[in-house]
Amino acid sequence: MQLNLTKGVTEISREVYDLHMLVMYICTGIGVVVFGAMFWSIAFHRKSKGAKAASFHESTKVEILWTAIPIVILIAMAIPATKTLIEMENNDDSDVTIQVTASQWKWHYKYFDQGIEFYSVLSTPRDQYENQLENHADRGENYLLEVDRHLVIPVNKKVRFLITSDDVIHAWWVPAFAVKQDANPGFINEAWTKVDKPGIYRGQCAELCGKDHGFMPIVVEVRTEEGYAQWLDEQHELLAKAAEAEKASLNASVSMDELMTLGETTYVAYCAACHQVSGLGLPPAFPALKGSAIATGSVDGHITTVFNGIAGTGMQGYGKQLSLKQIAAVVTYERNAWGNNTGDAVQAADVQAAVGAAVGSVQATTDEESQVSEVAKEVIPAEDLSKEYTKDELMKMGEQVYMTACVACHQASGSGLPPAFPALKGGPIVLGDVAVHIDIVVNGSKKNPSMVAFGSQLTKTQIAAVVTYERNAWGNDTGDVVQPAAVDAASAK
Repeated sequence: MQLNLTKGVTEISREVYDLHMLVMYICTGIGVVVFGAMFWSIAFHRKSKGAKAASFHESTKVEILWTAIPIVILIAMAIPATKTLIEMENNDDSDVTIQVTASQWKWHYKYFDQGIEFYSVLSTPRDQYENQLENHADRGENYLLEVDRHLVIPVNKKVRFLITSDDVIHAWWVPAFAVKQDANPGFINEAWTKVDKPGIYRGQCAELCGKDHGFMPIVVEVRTEEGYAQWLDEQHELLAKAAEAEKASLNASVSMDELMTLGETTYVAYCAACHQVSGLGLPPAFPALKGSAIATGSVDGHITTVFNGIAGTGMQGYGKQLSLKQIAAVVTYERNAWGNNTGDAVQAADVQAAVGAAVGSVQATTDEESQVSEVAKEVIPAEDLSKEYTKDELMKMGEQVYMTACVACHQASGSGLPPAFPALKGGPIVLGDVAVHIDIVVNGSKKNPSMVAFGSQLTKTQIAAVVTYERNAWGNDTGDVVQPAAVDAASAK
C-alpha cells in the first residue's frame, strides 16, 4: 500500500518494517479495547435506561492494573526495537568502506583502499525545474532524483558509510536501505547496509541545508560482485586517462570558442545554483559575477578563488572537483559572459601557474596511493634499512609523512574525528606496545576498516618515522625511537 511503509531491500529495513507493523497492531488493539469499552458503556449505561452512576473512591487493584499493563506493553515493544537499533549501529566486519561527504549541494564519495573518489551532482536539466509556474520542459521519469554519477556498491556485501559534511548539516537518506544519518561538519557518523538485490535505489538529503536542499539527490547502484569488480576496473582506467588528459592540457592551447562552450557547461552544472545563469547571483550570500571585481580584475586572483574557495563563505573550492581545463574554461566564461568582455582566454597552464604546487595534490586526489608514493620518493630517495636515525631526524621526517598521509583523518592536532578516526593524542595505540603500533600502520585494522594498510604505500623508513612522530607528538612523549630495521622485522612476521 502506498499509505504504508515499504519493506526495503535489506534485512535491517525489513526489521524496521516489522517493528512498525508490530507497534501499529498494538496501538490498534489498544484503541479497539479502549474505545470499545467506552462506546459500550455509553450505549448500555446511559441515563435513558435508568442507569445510575456508581460512587466509589480509588481502587488499588485498578491502579496496579493500569500501571502494570502499559509497562508490559512498552517492554514488549522495547525488546525488538532495542535489538534492531543495536544491529543498525554495528559496523563491524564491513567488506567495503565509503566516506560520504556532503556539501552545498552535492555529495562526495571516497572508496577506501581503492583510490577512487568523485562528486555526485543533480543531473535533472535546469529547464525542467526552473519557472515552475510557467512553461517548462517535460519532466523525466526520475525528476529531481537523477545524478551524473551513481554511488556503486556490491550486492550481498556489508558496506560501511562514514558520513560527514564540508559546511552545514545535511542528512544522507536512502529509504530502501533504512539508512538516514546526519552529516555534521567536523564529525563523522557511521551507517551500513547490506543489499540483497541488485538495482538502483534513490534517496535525498533529509536535512534542510540551504536554498538548493531539494536538488541534492542520492542514487545508489547495487551491482553483482562481477559487475562491481568490472566497475572498479573501469574507474581506475578512467582515472589513468584523466591523469593523462590533465598532463596533456598543460601543453595545449584551447581556442576561445571551445573555452566558452566548456565553461558555460561547467558553470551551469557547478556555479549557476548560487550565482544564477544570468550571473546576477543572490546577494549578499552569493554575489553577482556580472561586472564584479573578481570576474573583471586579476586573472590569478580569479583562478585562486575558484580553485581554493573563500574560507568562511559559501564559495567552496573546486580544485578537487574540476580538472585544470574545466577551471580554465569556467574562469574564461565568467570573464567574458554577461558583458564582462575582458577578452581573457585562460589555459590550463595558467591555472597551474596561479595555484602552484597545489596542482600536485589535486591530481593525487584521484589516486591516494600515488600521492603517498610520491611523498616517499621526495622524503627518502633511497632506503637504507640498516641506518640508525636520530630522534630529531625521525620526528622531522615523520611530521612530513603524517601531514600528507594521516592528517586528513586524524587531524594535525592528533585529535582525530571520532568514532571512525580515533584520536592519536593520548590514544592507547600510540601509548601502548610499539610492535602493535607498527603492525596497525603496516597492515591496517581488521576491526576498523577506516584504518587502511600503509605497508604498500610508505617505505619502512617512513613508517618508522611516522610511528616515532605519533608516539612523541602532542604531549605523548613516550621517548620511543623506531628505526627502519624494527619495521622490517615486524613486517616479516
